[in-house]
Amino acid sequence: MRFEGDGSGVEELSWGQRELWEAMRRQFTWMPMGFALPVPPGTTVDDAVAQLRFMMGRYQSMRTRVRRDPDGHDRQVVAASGEIGLEVVDADPGEDPAAVAEAVRQRFCDADHDFARDWPVRMAVVRHHGVPTHQVVILCHLVTDGFGALVIMREIEDRDLVHGRVPVPPVTALEPMAQARWEASPAGQREHAAVLRRWEGVLRDIPARRFPGPADPREPRHWQARLDSPATLLAVRAIRARTTVDTSSILLALFVVSWARVTGVDPVVTRVVANNRFRRGLAETVSPVTHTGLCVIPLGDTTFDEALSAVHRRTVAAYRYAYYDPRELDKLVARVAAERGEQLDLSCFFNDRRLVTRDLTEAPPPSDPAEVTAALGRSRLRWHRQDKPVERLFATINDEPDTLDYELFADTHHIAPADLESCLRGMEALAVRAAFDPSVRVLEKVAT
Repeated sequence: MRFEGDGSGVEELSWGQRELWEAMRRQFTWMPMGFALPVPPGTTVDDAVAQLRFMMGRYQSMRTRVRRDPDGHDRQVVAASGEIGLEVVDADPGEDPAAVAEAVRQRFCDADHDFARDWPVRMAVVRHHGVPTHQVVILCHLVTDGFGALVIMREIEDRDLVHGRVPVPPVTALEPMAQARWEASPAGQREHAAVLRRWEGVLRDIPARRFPGPADPREPRHWQARLDSPATLLAVRAIRARTTVDTSSILLALFVVSWARVTGVDPVVTRVVANNRFRRGLAETVSPVTHTGLCVIPLGDTTFDEALSAVHRRTVAAYRYAYYDPRELDKLVARVAAERGEQLDLSCFFNDRRLVTRDLTEAPPPSDPAEVTAALGRSRLRWHRQDKPVERLFATINDEPDTLDYELFADTHHIAPADLESCLRGMEALAVRAAFDPSVRVLEKVAT
């Protein structure tokens, strides 16, 4: 199908795009993100065509590709028009269309992506007995993030909007080329300088070491441990009700305390992913604007509630300084490390990816501790191993209903698999204890 939209040109990558571009190069992935979901009854292939054409025309991000120029710079290229295909897959009469849709999703994600030639959108409709039952949408993370994808999904679900039966409101958020221009402006550079000054002060004070060192290196090298814990969901609701602190801070506090117990390292230093939608012009942007803020959390001899309060304060402060050019930050880290005479390990990350289920975590809390304890029997731990590299430690909260689904992805040449399981189990146990006992102590013995 043909599409066209407002805005075109060539510009530097925005800071958010640059952050993801470098991560993709480190991890050898184009970071596909998306879904395979049932469609509402009555949906037609023409509806999907209209959605795809609407997406491509409305959002410059969906018309963005990347090219490498002779000067060695990678730049974003936004097209004014073009052509894109919608795949229609017919499931056999005896097949489960949901399984077919999931197979299409996996195929889209596994296929290579040419950043210079391919559009960052892949869409398919699955039909069963000739009737559309499922839709598959995969987006390249370079052009959007989870919160940007929510903006897209909210608009393309409006049939009147995508079919042109009502006026299309103007795009008010900064688009990727405008973001890059603002970032290079005097105002953008002043804000950037203030962010780097803050980072430099923190970098000069933090312990250089994050992890105990290689104790049980494995092959494949990179392991993921994922715990599905209904008990933690109930416990977090109880902690939220007692403390009024947001659930993302509660989950970060559980991770920080549990990791400190496993490693004996205090303070814990982690890079928290900030969505940056609180910044001017970015609330409704489709473009990727997530960065990480550096969060330093000393624990010592405190209660969990005291640690939680500190985590919340320090995370909010870290978010304020989580918008920067990653190339310049890398130079700063290298300079401070050289001046300190030791390498600075900043490869511990925390990302709360919940979009749909975040509010469900804040539902009415359980009133009986026995209800929380009984749910422990439904916990499920899963492992995945791969050779594809990741960061040394990346903690993620996943968007799953009726449970708290959290994972640790780690390099076993730095972190033993047993430590991953101990941390996850420790988070669950701490949550259950702290749900109704504000006096729980966080650490008995720590090392610096």
